[in-house]
Amino acid sequence: MGLMLFAPWPLWTAFATAFTIFGLLLFRERNTRGQSKGSSPPAAFTYASAPASDVRAKRLTDVLLPSRSADYRFQFSAMVMWSPTVAESAESEANHAALAVSAIVERACELTELRDPGHASLVQHELAGALGEMRLDPTGRLHARAESVQLALPGPDQERLDKLAEVRKEEAVWEHERKYEQNRRDYLQHDVLKDPGSAVVWWLAKNDDQVDQTVKDIGLIAQLASAANNTAVPQTFHPFLPRFTASDEPFANDLPTMNGSATAASTGDEEPSQDSIEAFFEAMGFSHSDPRRRLLARQFAELVTKHGRQDVAEELIRRYDPPSESDAEQEGWLDGS
Repeated sequence: MGLMLFAPWPLWTAFATAFTIFGLLLFRERNTRGQSKGSSPPAAFTYASAPASDVRAKRLTDVLLPSRSADYRFQFSAMVMWSPTVAESAESEANHAALAVSAIVERACELTELRDPGHASLVQHELAGALGEMRLDPTGRLHARAESVQLALPGPDQERLDKLAEVRKEEAVWEHERKYEQNRRDYLQHDVLKDPGSAVVWWLAKNDDQVDQTVKDIGLIAQLASAANNTAVPQTFHPFLPRFTASDEPFANDLPTMNGSATAASTGDEEPSQDSIEAFFEAMGFSHSDPRRRLLARQFAELVTKHGRQDVAEELIRRYDPPSESDAEQEGWLDGS
């Protein structure tokens, strides 16, 4: 002990290291003996290698499968994998490749015949998942699955579907535009221009800051509403109608002036110029069967009657809107009533 205390520093360090190692080894030995007495050592794991499967393959190319549409077929390609069952001898005379292909095609048809041909890319992934599992074929001789599944439509069929889709899109847009235009017409005719009063109220609501101008335009608005419904302007709105002047109408020379005196035609003929009236209707684009010709003729006749030209009014009605006998009895305005 004294030698250790007075020994040189390197020698004392060596003794300490050896003592520590010895203690650790002794402690480990005691623990090992205790475990051997209390329990038996665990058994070693053994891994049994699985026997190699007899998997074979055959390439399947461009097989036409049915779709939900009778006129379109899917084009199907895949790698068919199969292995005989344990009970099936490898030297069997059965054509395992043909059985495997038949089983895969049958499984594929069950799925594709329910699918839309326009969704070929989606059906491809669905079909790959359905055929990726090894299943027993109907004969019970082998298990079959498919890899590298490809599904598409033939080129011409795909082009036809694309054209049909484009036509349907254009038709949908046109139908919406047509309904929009029809709704606008119905709104204007049956709501806004239902009568002159409704038209004036609508115009005033749109231009509530232009009351004075709206009042000035009442005559034009009343004419517009009446024209939209193919009716004459109501008597209430006649004071607002614009007056005819010699510079406004082609046959103004045959109509009375503002003070009621008749204006003679340039040729001296006091009868209305039928050529001028006809030219006016042609300039407006009114055909001979257009009911607006009769409507305007009656309005012109009413106007000239108020100015004392009964003969001009009768000539207009005789040519453009001759009344029946019953109508002549009911409409007494030509007689000045």
